[in-house]
Amino acid sequence: MEAELTVYLSGEIHTDWRERVEKGAAEAGLPVEFLAPVTDHATSDDCGVAILGEEDNPFWKDHKGAKLNAIRTRTMIERADVVVVRFGDKYRQWNAAFDAGYAAALGTPVVTLHDPDLTHALKEVDGAALATAETPEQVVRILKYVVEGAL
Repeated sequence: MEAELTVYLSGEIHTDWRERVEKGAAEAGLPVEFLAPVTDHATSDDCGVAILGEEDNPFWKDHKGAKLNAIRTRTMIERADVVVVRFGDKYRQWNAAFDAGYAAALGTPVVTLHDPDLTHALKEVDGAALATAETPEQVVRILKYVVEGAL
């Protein structure tokens, strides 16, 4: 019997990795529900002041936005059966490292996704992950194996 999974796709928002994972899972016929943070950078940055009011100090603007985004992120990570965390090389994804740690603390399996040149920088995060992939296609193969128990 196939398992149904809820997978939270955390991390880097500037490439098509999420679309590749979702498309690959759909093509493989996997019963997976995908969740994600808000991936529109401006919306994510401005949500706090847009909803709760403007701030003169950038610290408080970021503080409001981070808290609102955390409501979404924490709720979705807590719903997830698996958390995939993508680290890109162009921007530092400190929030993604936090997501990986939060999921690990909850006991939720973490799969990291990054290029080999980030292995040293992410050694502690990878150490907490149950798998480390280098391509979105490997993530799809991991999910297929988890769901179907076959290669």
